[in-house]
Amino acid sequence: MKERVLFIGTNNAARTQMAEGYLRARYGDRYEVCSAGIAPTALDPMAVRVMAEIGIDISGQRAKDLGLFDGKEMDYVIALCSGGVCPMFPWAKETIRVDFPDPARVTGPKDRVLSAYRRSRDAIIDWIDGGIAKRKVAGATAQAR
Repeated sequence: MKERVLFIGTNNAARTQMAEGYLRARYGDRYEVCSAGIAPTALDPMAVRVMAEIGIDISGQRAKDLGLFDGKEMDYVIALCSGGVCPMFPWAKETIRVDFPDPARVTGPKDRVLSAYRRSRDAIIDWIDGGIAKRKVAGATAQAR
């Protein structure tokens, strides 16, 4: 049986979508993965773009409201909310809080913004490959490169 993972964020637009797409593409044989937001907006086109750069298509994913998962048991709930905004989840066997920089907050020239999305993507990938994929998830904190 696959372990269930829910990535949560504020808008479920960029970081959570990249994490969902990567975990599914790379480790989908071991994990059933989804993502949701406290105040979902729309899938961020820049997140789609930077994931496509590494051969992962997340264009079919959509932002989902966290309420859709109320009471659904998860093995891991991974909160990617900035500043500890995300609530606790009693239905999760383990809740993990990881702080990745929000690329959507970066302003300026397109190259600068795109670079921020790539840094977030790469930090998420590094954390997944070195953390949940190896079952070393407790007390994790992410740092951007």
